[in-house]
Amino acid sequence: MNLKDKVAIITGSGGGIGRGIALKFGSLGARVVVADLKLEGGKETVSLVEKAGGKGLALGTDITDRAQVQEMVKATLDAFGQFDILVNNAGWDIIEPFVKNNPELWDKVIAINLKGPIYCTRAVLDHFISREYGKIVNISSDAGRVGSSGEAVYSACKGGMIAFTKTIAREMARYRINVNCVCPGPTETPLLAELTKGETGAKIIDAMKKAVPFRRLAKPEDICGAVAFLASDEAAFITGQTLSVSGGLTMS
Repeated sequence: MNLKDKVAIITGSGGGIGRGIALKFGSLGARVVVADLKLEGGKETVSLVEKAGGKGLALGTDITDRAQVQEMVKATLDAFGQFDILVNNAGWDIIEPFVKNNPELWDKVIAINLKGPIYCTRAVLDHFISREYGKIVNISSDAGRVGSSGEAVYSACKGGMIAFTKTIAREMARYRINVNCVCPGPTETPLLAELTKGETGAKIIDAMKKAVPFRRLAKPEDICGAVAFLASDEAAFITGQTLSVSGGLTMS
């Protein structure tokens, strides 16, 4: 697998799964644009990429702000002259029963997990269309395929991302743009650790592990290979597909 000389924008790559993807891409020769709301985390990721011999650029980007997303694309073009790959990875949630949610939470979850990736996708398409080349990998979730207790609106957004992936794949096929979706299962990330602190959280983690046939949670590095493959030219004839990387939690 080779991403040499490709330029990849990876949202939410200041930590967790996104950081893992950035490191994987860098190791395969890509130049990575680490776009994250938390710029310091983005800079740390770039430092790790460069220590491993790669090249990166950290951008402080709020994907819920369309103007910032457009500036992210402009800054990438100014720095590298092109980009070839978009990974819509940024996401956020809390674990709470739906009947306890408030509308402000709904708005935030939808803005980050659905509207943000839509903004990012629209922002890159003109460049991809002009080149008749581009790879988009959307990071959804198995929550979007089978649901997840305590994550109703998040699951709705992730299901929406799966449908969005398929539609954009159909519309963009004429321009040789590949659009695919990776659905991680429960994964060991700083966000999951934050969401599952305390005794109740430990029980949630234990239940998650029992639901996975491999009896463990994923690690970020478990997800990265699938994303890199779909972003590579080895997947040139694959589009509109949804791939679960979840230890068998979802089988299709």
